[in-house]
Amino acid sequence: MAHALALVLSGGGGERLSVLTSERAVSAVPFGGKYRIIDFVLSNCCHSGIDQVGVLTQHAPTSLHDHIGAGRPWDLDRRAGGVLILQPYLTRSHAGWYRGTADAIAQNWDAIEERRPARVLVLSGDHVYRMDYRALLRTHEQRSAALTLAVARVPPEDSRRFGMARLDRDGRVLSLVEKPERADTPFASMGIYLFEFEVLGEILRPRPVDLVMDVVRPMLESGERVYAHEFSGYWEDVGTVGSYYRSNRELLSPQPSMVLHDVRWPILTRDEERPPVLVTEGAMIEDSLVANGCRVSGTVRRSVLFPGVRVERGAEVVDSVVMADTVIGPEARADRAILDKYVRVGEGAVVGHGETPRGGEWAWLEGLTLVGKDVEIPAGVRIGRASVVGIGAGPHDFAAVELAAGTLLPSRSWLTDVP
Repeated sequence: MAHALALVLSGGGGERLSVLTSERAVSAVPFGGKYRIIDFVLSNCCHSGIDQVGVLTQHAPTSLHDHIGAGRPWDLDRRAGGVLILQPYLTRSHAGWYRGTADAIAQNWDAIEERRPARVLVLSGDHVYRMDYRALLRTHEQRSAALTLAVARVPPEDSRRFGMARLDRDGRVLSLVEKPERADTPFASMGIYLFEFEVLGEILRPRPVDLVMDVVRPMLESGERVYAHEFSGYWEDVGTVGSYYRSNRELLSPQPSMVLHDVRWPILTRDEERPPVLVTEGAMIEDSLVANGCRVSGTVRRSVLFPGVRVERGAEVVDSVVMADTVIGPEARADRAILDKYVRVGEGAVVGHGETPRGGEWAWLEGLTLVGKDVEIPAGVRIGRASVVGIGAGPHDFAAVELAAGTLLPSRSWLTDVP
């Protein structure tokens, strides 16, 4: 896609992912055993021939910046074009934080304008999918559109999660309604927008806040040529605990909707130098993804293990997502759980114990147990289902041997360690 600039919106706080995004952007959350969520959109840009990419960051951007670096894994480490990290800044005449998605683009318009792209492709950094953006461009050119947005068909019960687009028979967008309880259309907006550069620049002059409410909707109301491009492949917004968990588990299917090993469209990432997987005598691995550097002496079933995970003898990991360098101690168990990096599960401890609590206040967890980064769970402790263990919790935070289902254990502040 010559003369196109991609802007990846990666500044959101991701509150719906709880402790997984307390200290990192949603786009930087590990996914699929070795990737980060942003790898999917950056890989799509690479394979679609887009060599100018701006990543707009704001919330806890350090790990995201570290992961992207100079953009080498996605062929973006180049003198002309390449990757550009765009984050809020302060000057005497410029005031700080992004107020919303449209404002984030407007605040960086000088940097965008310097590159003089013919078109601007705006992308969400927290979606998992493989898409050739050149097909979107063809639709855009054939319709002589001012804006083309990508849409995907979703079941009626999912309409409340997305912006729903109503189209005419020629694919022109008639309306776009954000997260309706019920929709008379199956087409969900994918958060992918291809603008003509001049059109976007003009509509950003009054400094709008939100891309949908203050840019796309006014374009529809004024009669601009706004069209839809239908995408039929796998696509998932992984911004909730349930969708994140299901998308990881989908990779374990005999015929997964998202194929990671397709050599024609590989998902590129910054690879870690880790030794091969070690599986000791008596261990068992069933229907699981196990990344390099893992040492398995226990049982792993229907789970995703990231690099460096250790499953000690007698331990069980079932229906779980376990991130890098976590240790599941001897005779310990993780069941329908998501464990972040550097967690230590003590001997005989259980993460995901007992029955799932009933009630709307726990519905967002869908029965899953979340354990934040750097947590140390003492030996023998049992953590009930639909519980959340905050970042950095240690033995002193577990007052009882058993945490009841639905317990929220707050994250430990670094200030508590200061004498």
